[in-house]
Amino acid sequence: MDKPALFAAVRASLYGGSLNQAQVTGVEAIVDAFATYGDGDQNKLAYCLATAHHETGQFKWLHEIWGPTAAQKRYEGRADLGNTIAGDGKRFMGRGYCQITGRRNYSDWSKRLGIDLIANPDKVTEPAIAARILVQGSMLGTFTGKKLGDYITGSKVDFKNARRVINGTDKADLIAGYAEKFAAALRKADVATPAPQPEPDTGSVGTSLIASLVQKVATLEARVSALETAKAEGA
Repeated sequence: MDKPALFAAVRASLYGGSLNQAQVTGVEAIVDAFATYGDGDQNKLAYCLATAHHETGQFKWLHEIWGPTAAQKRYEGRADLGNTIAGDGKRFMGRGYCQITGRRNYSDWSKRLGIDLIANPDKVTEPAIAARILVQGSMLGTFTGKKLGDYITGSKVDFKNARRVINGTDKADLIAGYAEKFAAALRKADVATPAPQPEPDTGSVGTSLIASLVQKVATLEARVSALETAKAEGA
C-alpha cells in the first residue's frame, strides 16, 4: 500500500484538505494493525477506519467526551458491562478507537494483550494498543458477538449492518458513508503502489561468469602449452 497516496485521498475526501498529526497517527496505526490482525480484505480495513473516525470525532478524542463524572453516572453498577465494583463506571469509561467500555471488556483485553488494563485503563488510548483492539476485536467479534466477516466478504459488502459489530445500528448510515470513502481511498493507494520488480538471478549470473572464466583460462593454458612445445621442437 502507498501510504502517501492513502493520506492524500482521505485528506481530500474526509478531512477538508488537511490532516493533523493525531489523524495521521490514527490512520497509520489502524492500517498497520490490520496488516497483522486483519485478513487482507480492504473493505474490512475501511470499516475499521470508519469506526475510529466516528467514535473519536475524527481522531480528536480517545476518551468519551462527556468526562469521568458523566461516565460514572452512565455506567456505574452496569452488570451487563461487568461494572460490579464501586467506581467502575468512571474507571472503565469508553476509550480507544472503538471506545471499549466496562470492566468486562477491559478484563478481556488485558488477557488478550498481556497488559494489565484493569490497573492501567488509560493504556487503551495508546495508538498501537487502541488500533489492535479495534481491528482484532472487529475481526473476532469480541464486542457484540458479531464480526466483520458476517457482513463483509468476497461476495458482499454491507457497510450499514457492519455497525452491529460495534454498537447495534447506531449511526449506521453515517458510518457506512465514511467506510465508502475510506474504501475508495484504499483502492487509490493500492493502484499507486508500484508493482514489485523481479530480483536479478545473481546465482545463475555468477555461475555463468565463473564458467566463462574457467573456459578462458583453459584456452590460455592450452596456447601457452602449444608455444612451449613449438619452442622446444625448434631448439
